Amino acid sequence: MDAVSLLEALTRIESCSGKEERIASFILNHLRNMGYYAFIEDSNVLLQPEKDLIVATHIDTFKVLSPYSFDGKYAYGTGVCDAKASITSILLALEKIGPNRLRFGVAFFHDEEGEGKGSMDFCRTYKPKMAIVMEPTDMAIANVQYGGLEVIIKARGIAAHGATPHMGKNAIEKCIEAISVLMRISEATASVQYISGGNIEDFAIPSECEARIEFFFRPDIKAEHILAKIKESLCPKNFEITIKEAYDGFVSVKASKILENAIKVAGYSVRFSEMPSWTDAVNLYKCVRCDSVIFGPGELHLCHTKNERVRVKDVITAADILVALNSML
Repeated sequence: MDAVSLLEALTRIESCSGKEERIASFILNHLRNMGYYAFIEDSNVLLQPEKDLIVATHIDTFKVLSPYSFDGKYAYGTGVCDAKASITSILLALEKIGPNRLRFGVAFFHDEEGEGKGSMDFCRTYKPKMAIVMEPTDMAIANVQYGGLEVIIKARGIAAHGATPHMGKNAIEKCIEAISVLMRISEATASVQYISGGNIEDFAIPSECEARIEFFFRPDIKAEHILAKIKESLCPKNFEITIKEAYDGFVSVKASKILENAIKVAGYSVRFSEMPSWTDAVNLYKCVRCDSVIFGPGELHLCHTKNERVRVKDVITAADILVALNSML
């Protein structure tokens, strides 16, 4: 299959988190048809997972927001970039390399968009020393993985008729004030992703309102420090604070250097960037101290939206780089 046909075939297989069986079977059969001994373990599709260096990406997607299409330059649709473009690049590279010459391991993880169970399951059995985790970085080497902290804040007030707000305490207003305070934490970027309070049919100010906020910060800042700042900024008596997820960031050294050399060998220019979002690299680093770098085709800011897209030329370029990587090992 050429890049466009393979990317289309992968994208048209719906594979939201928890529904990855069809795409896992597709990838497994595709690998076996090329002569590779691949297998499924804990819902992950694996090939030579015992290798010191692995190339990994994920097979699940965000909920479907838009169908597949192609305009001759860009492919569009849910999952096309996050991360089926990377799956395509890996499969194209493996076709060029051939089963008898492959020198790195490959892992296609499930549940990345969910709880990250795929990479967690993988780390219980395998201990790679280095990893190239393929995610949309617009073809830059993201050698810096940010830390993250996801919190739910719940404000409590006193309900009152909508025409007499002065007789109550509006939980929505309290929640908005809290968000405004938290946005001023200078060491992190705050991302307000959800707020809910009141009922459109009640015509009353609500007694409860909650919001989900994610904080992203550089590796020299720790999640524990940001949490302390949150608690310092908000009086715990007035707000209920629930931690949904917390992890520290890191910097790749060896894997990023190997990837840099592979890009040069393939004849492409090198750019560096940072990854602000959670990736499977977090689990690989946290669980087995795997030096992990993030790299791949696509633009992160368009993922999880109706405008998700990927430049097909970059999918082919990423495959060339993986072929060059294999030749260096």
